[in-house]
Amino acid sequence: MLRSHFPTLSLVTRGSMVKAKGSREDLGRFEEVMRMLLWHLERFGRLTEDDVARLVRAEEGELLQQAGKDDTIVYGNGGTRIAARTPNQHKLVEAIRANDMVFAVGPAGTGKTYTAMALAVAALKDRRVKKIILTRPAVEAGENLGFLPGDLKEKLDPYLQPLYDALLDMLPYEKVADHMEKGVIEVAPLAFMRGRTLDKAFVILDEAQNTTVAQIRMFLTRMGRDAKFVITGDASQVDLPKKQGSGLLYAQRHLNNVDGIVFQYLTGEDVIRHRLVKAVIEAFDAADASEEQARLDRAEARKRKQSGLPFSPREHGHDSTN
Repeated sequence: MLRSHFPTLSLVTRGSMVKAKGSREDLGRFEEVMRMLLWHLERFGRLTEDDVARLVRAEEGELLQQAGKDDTIVYGNGGTRIAARTPNQHKLVEAIRANDMVFAVGPAGTGKTYTAMALAVAALKDRRVKKIILTRPAVEAGENLGFLPGDLKEKLDPYLQPLYDALLDMLPYEKVADHMEKGVIEVAPLAFMRGRTLDKAFVILDEAQNTTVAQIRMFLTRMGRDAKFVITGDASQVDLPKKQGSGLLYAQRHLNNVDGIVFQYLTGEDVIRHRLVKAVIEAFDAADASEEQARLDRAEARKRKQSGLPFSPREHGHDSTN
């Protein structure tokens, strides 16, 4: 992989030694990347092909900045160190620490919810909050909860499982069970938030793109004086009916310039799942852009036809005007 990223260098490996020959500029960049690979391996305990590709792409200043500070968020089960891994994740951590209401918006696999969960657990351990509240809108992605067996809790538990999974990465099962029994940690559907004032709590709303406008307004106004709210979502994965507006998109339009509210955006560059996840996101984004352009072209063609204007060159497959 390094040879493919540094084609102008001659790289030879013998045992634990890597010898590189080439221009001074290329060798300087190669040395920085090698230092970051070793730093990443020491800090996170593993080094995948995806990690190598991401670290090679990163800007040198970002790499040095990451290496120069301890960015541990919390230590999970078995002493596992949980920390931000990409520049945008670092920005998200800083935004949440500095603000009481933060929207983390980005595609699947960018660590939005996991990062927020780690900060929530850290705040609870440090006694900066008295409880953690995790919630999601009960909107099905193609399935119908009503047909699942069991009572309400049994129907909703599988839907809330991603929140449990992240939580159990950071706290022992017995501790999670004890906190939930005592109400220190609460995992519940969004509808359960109505009528409450959420104070002295770290509150995470996951999958916010599936909230309605009424739901996002209801949720955001539950905020107590000493609460921290983190809202995560992916605008490309809305499961609401087509005519139903997304609460996340509504909040983006109307809260983007409100002092004290921060929107932190993550991209495909921040995906830390399998490398194919990034490829899938990029392919879908390209398809969406193509479909949107085709829709705009059709609308323009209809408008020109109604006004009696000639068709544009794009509609005839030409790139230049006649």
